Amino acid sequence: MKNELFSIGSFTVHGYGLMIAIGVIAAYLVGTRRAKRYDLDPEQVFDLVLFGVLGGFLCAKILYLITILDQVIDDPSVILDTADGFVVYGGIIGGIFTGWVVCRIKKLHFLKYLDLLVPSIALAQGFGRIGCLLAGCCYGKETASALSITFTDSSFAPNGVALIPTQIYSSILDFLHFGLLCFLARRNKVPGRISAFYLIFYSVGRFILEFFRGDLIRGSVGALSTSQFIAIFVGLFGALMLWKLSGRKEEQA
Repeated sequence: MKNELFSIGSFTVHGYGLMIAIGVIAAYLVGTRRAKRYDLDPEQVFDLVLFGVLGGFLCAKILYLITILDQVIDDPSVILDTADGFVVYGGIIGGIFTGWVVCRIKKLHFLKYLDLLVPSIALAQGFGRIGCLLAGCCYGKETASALSITFTDSSFAPNGVALIPTQIYSSILDFLHFGLLCFLARRNKVPGRISAFYLIFYSVGRFILEFFRGDLIRGSVGALSTSQFIAIFVGLFGALMLWKLSGRKEEQA
């Protein structure tokens, strides 16, 4: 794959950044359209997406720096050399927290708007993983399987080696996740349940896919990768959230 798609003068368009931008735009457009269906204010979606993205990127960077904390302590200048380092779970947690703050300020029903936008988050993640494929980051382990991908010009993945195409699998799962959440949302009457499903489904999928990842620089906690360790708690939180909401009626919610 090739991350540097084309250049206009001194400006270079990178595949990773382009896919992130497409994902954010798609998330906004889908969120705006779905807001009308669920009697929510479409104009609020812009602020929630904008600040959610900013808060998400900030927390994704902070969590990444935590995973390499020993390097940062030894040489703080490492912070300036980690422009491409992000941890998705930091983005999810940071984006949701920022959305909660925005809803508090605007006096909006947080769970209703979160339910509205979590399918958009899954959609954006699907495009983001295509960006990972173009850049070569988040790559898989070496494999002898015919279902493999070999990078020849990546700054992240080992070049000339057949790898498990974890980026492709992640992207497919994210798009399926988006469709499933939209399907469940049509039948949901209790605010918060779609958000709980998002946390559970994403955590389970991510936990499994991590076994096939080969970029060990992401850090680990015992026998688990950092993302698997976080996935356990995020998934349990989603399950607890779903349990607490079970049996509620629409009026009570």
